[in-house]
Amino acid sequence: METTLRNKIQSLASKYPRAESVLLPAIALVQESSPGRYASRADLAEISAMLGLPTGRAFAVQTYYSMFNQGPVGKYHLQVDTNIPATLMGAGEIVEHLKKTLGIKVGETTPDGMFTLSAVEDLGSCGTCPVIQVNNRYYENVTPEMADKLIASLRKGKYPNLPTETNFRSECNILLKRRGMTGSTSILTYLRDGGYKTLRKALDKKPEEIVAEVKHSMVRGRGGAGFPAGVKWGFLPKNGSKPIYLICNADEGEPGTFKDRQIMEFDPHLLIEGMTIAGYGIGSKLGFIYIRGEFSWIADILERAIEEAREKHFLGADILGKGVEFDIIVHRGAGAYVCGEETALIESLEGKRGNPRLKPPFPAIAGLYGCPTIVNNVETLSCVPFIIDQGGEAFRKFGTTNNFGPKIFGISGHVNKPGVYEYQLGTQLTTLLEAAGGVKGKLKAVIAGGLSVPILKATEVADLKMDYDSCLKHGTMLGSGGIIVMNDSVSIPHIALRTIQFYAHESCGQCTPCRDGSRAIAVLLKRVVDGKAESGDLDKVLWLCSKIKGATLCPTGSAFAIPIDAMITKFRSEFEAFVK
Repeated sequence: METTLRNKIQSLASKYPRAESVLLPAIALVQESSPGRYASRADLAEISAMLGLPTGRAFAVQTYYSMFNQGPVGKYHLQVDTNIPATLMGAGEIVEHLKKTLGIKVGETTPDGMFTLSAVEDLGSCGTCPVIQVNNRYYENVTPEMADKLIASLRKGKYPNLPTETNFRSECNILLKRRGMTGSTSILTYLRDGGYKTLRKALDKKPEEIVAEVKHSMVRGRGGAGFPAGVKWGFLPKNGSKPIYLICNADEGEPGTFKDRQIMEFDPHLLIEGMTIAGYGIGSKLGFIYIRGEFSWIADILERAIEEAREKHFLGADILGKGVEFDIIVHRGAGAYVCGEETALIESLEGKRGNPRLKPPFPAIAGLYGCPTIVNNVETLSCVPFIIDQGGEAFRKFGTTNNFGPKIFGISGHVNKPGVYEYQLGTQLTTLLEAAGGVKGKLKAVIAGGLSVPILKATEVADLKMDYDSCLKHGTMLGSGGIIVMNDSVSIPHIALRTIQFYAHESCGQCTPCRDGSRAIAVLLKRVVDGKAESGDLDKVLWLCSKIKGATLCPTGSAFAIPIDAMITKFRSEFEAFVK
């Protein structure tokens, strides 16, 4: 290992409370610097020695995360998102076009070692699919013609600049307020627009007043669970001797979800201010942003913004001369859907495989390094500046009873303007679809909150309000607010198969019902769509779903059992048409 790279890893390790946390970033750095874009066994042994870990630990981590290559790949690794939103928006055509253009199959490398082609799971670009990730760079809204330009430029050794058009709209002017503003990532822009004034205001209050205001606002967790943030903060032990950590969950791996990247990519200081206020309120001196590894350019944006905030004394050992200490580390994941679950995320942040923990104890009692820890979503923490500045009561003027505040909805699939739309909770789904330019063709079905929630037929959504309680009354969940729209050209059995293939791939393997159940369902549904199923196979799938729900350490088992059950139950005739 070159001295420069070794020094970089050691410098990174010095920033963490424990050096073991740097295992994932260290493997990523070595992989990126390697000609074959992978970390060899010798590399893993050297990294382990530097961090004081057994080599087996590094090998276990490398083989767990999908972003870590197990062997050499081409100079340009072309990874095409083929999950459901991407498939609905033409990803299959792009894969076939690349196969023909490069003369290779998926999983192969061109004879000259220039290109490797891979089909991958959700890349968090659902509103701008099809998307190709080339090494650490995204190309979105890709057409066959655009793919040709990309390949031609890469052959010349140059990453081309291929602009992407995106759709967004803000009716609340809170979370996407600066989305279209020039220089929105700069601290100077943020300060001119009133940024960090709320932090000054917060530091003049007592920490318990911050918690009380957030609790009064009744802001519910925007990551999917909808648990009130202020109540979660209240679970922290009082007057404990251990440090308290704040973790921002920016893993955003749920298919259909691409809202959090909008804040981090275009308004990073909003998140930083929200985290700093939250950190002060809960008594934390150190926070982490756990961002999915694929978002490398967004992680760079966040790190620059954090450095700007330090220079202006909005972060550090003595914030604004008030004697308050808080700092933030951006921690890059390495590709694992399960790490969206808070205890799996914590395990990953500790430099381990992202296996969920048995609860209790909950993270508020024993989280990162066994210390009290609060894990909140990007969008949740980004609501905090408004709540503290305007008050919880003002926040409650948005939304409906028990469902307060603004919400970013990501709309993908068969709409004319896929993108992100900030509306208050309780907005009619039909209003959101109109904002997204309307449905392409005849509406058949909607997945309202990311792939893990039950599907709804077109006849069920006419009066659906997009909030937690209304979705439950309609037999689904708001989840992350990732709305996947499907017209009548879609085969629901094929959607079900692709759904279970995703979860079978992403299962951490720790729980038998999830590990083996997902694979069994995948086999059965593949037989269905191949026309080889027997009459009892659909009932076998439903039986498996009934046994898997609620039987796993984390929600992943239910995350596929519930939607698969709904797809078969609501569209059974479509499935039966495939059965002998």
